Amino acid sequence: MDVSEVLGRAPDGTGPDVNQAMCPSRLILEHVTSRWGVLVLAALLDRSYRFSELRRQVGGVSEKMLAQTLQTLERDGFVDRDAKPVIPPRVDYSLTPLGREAAEQVWALARWTERHVDTVLTAREAYDGARS
Repeated sequence: MDVSEVLGRAPDGTGPDVNQAMCPSRLILEHVTSRWGVLVLAALLDRSYRFSELRRQVGGVSEKMLAQTLQTLERDGFVDRDAKPVIPPRVDYSLTPLGREAAEQVWALARWTERHVDTVLTAREAYDGARS
């Protein structure tokens, strides 16, 4: 294994290469494209949300998974957590400029999948039919 692979760099050493096993971009990609990451980022494209509003907006996510996803996205610099010192406590979540850019990218992919659901389902049926 050469130094480029260990550092997750392209073979020519020019920069990160997501195809290298140790490249930090892989983990970032995983966070952004995770099941809940995509949906949280997409929801926050519209506006900022409080936790409970966001949970309702992202159907099917548990409190635990939403909290973990928000924490991960905040740590990566995609989400801003604004805790206001009021009673009861108020916390709003919004996208950072980096988060907005990422959200636009993954939302485009999500919309693409919506447009191609019928094609994919047809392909699955053909595949499954050929296997039986």
